[in-house]
Amino acid sequence: MEERVMSGIQPTGDIHIGNYLGAIKEWINLAEKYPSFYVIVDYHAITIPYKVEEFQNTILKSAMVNMACGLKPDKCLLFVQSYVPEHTELCWIFTTLTMVGRLFNMTQFKDKSKQHSQAVNAGLLNYPILQAADILIYKASLVPVGKDQYQHLELTREIARRFNSRFGKTFPEPTPCGKGLKIIGLDGKYKMSKSRGNHIAILDSPDVIKRKLKTAFTDPQRLRLSDPGRPEVCNIYSLHSFFTDKETINQIYEDCTKAKIGCVQCKMILAENIIKDLAPIQEEYHRLEKMPDYVQDFLFESAKKARVIAKQTIEEVKSKMGLSPKKYKVPPPLF
Repeated sequence: MEERVMSGIQPTGDIHIGNYLGAIKEWINLAEKYPSFYVIVDYHAITIPYKVEEFQNTILKSAMVNMACGLKPDKCLLFVQSYVPEHTELCWIFTTLTMVGRLFNMTQFKDKSKQHSQAVNAGLLNYPILQAADILIYKASLVPVGKDQYQHLELTREIARRFNSRFGKTFPEPTPCGKGLKIIGLDGKYKMSKSRGNHIAILDSPDVIKRKLKTAFTDPQRLRLSDPGRPEVCNIYSLHSFFTDKETINQIYEDCTKAKIGCVQCKMILAENIIKDLAPIQEEYHRLEKMPDYVQDFLFESAKKARVIAKQTIEEVKSKMGLSPKKYKVPPPLF
């Protein structure tokens, strides 16, 4: 069987440079080599409180940003999770193969339960089962994820293994691929995240980018300009590696360690380079913003193509589990 790639992104606010550097750029590269399925996971997003009246616009905005970054109709499939109902159908089947204790031990469930202590719903608990269904419905063998998602991917492998053992070889055991970069946020402590507000959004204006970087965490031991810096522990310096040319980075390192450049100047160089890199993406986004029908057509057509494969997988699964009458390829109509 050919190798396939699958990954997803939540439509829960601003897509930021952490998403771009750690995921989307990897998706673009993988789409050049493999059949690739990229999903805007709206069902995952509703496990936490959200604004119903804004949700469809948020989904469309997420699609436009991904397209503006470089996901093209002739290179990959980009669609909305709920457009392919087989995801949730397979999720229910996988729920019967997953032990509850395993879910309670998932790190992300523990973290999300603390963040949303007033709304710890069953969706948060079953989140990784749906994630497994998202991947295995397309029999994807490659999943570009960061190390923070390895636990979820291992559960996906376990579910595939359990199904194969009980009902016959059906699913691959997917493996992580790509660099799996973890981009630390502007607070210098946690992964860049919309919920933590420590991010630079892809659509942020130049003024906003500069303002956010002004308060970004740097080397805690560098209190004065005359103090020599330690670039190796400064998160601003690490971000330079993604946006600044090597010659300038080397110069910044030398000047910082010799106290010839201050944090403010270092941040402003980074700001200008981020603004320059994001400019063509923002320009393309604003072009797509004027073409909502084109974007929606891409999402619908991708979903149609994805659903052909998803239906085949569901039919195979039902047949092996004794859920489909042998006389029919799909269940007959009830009425």
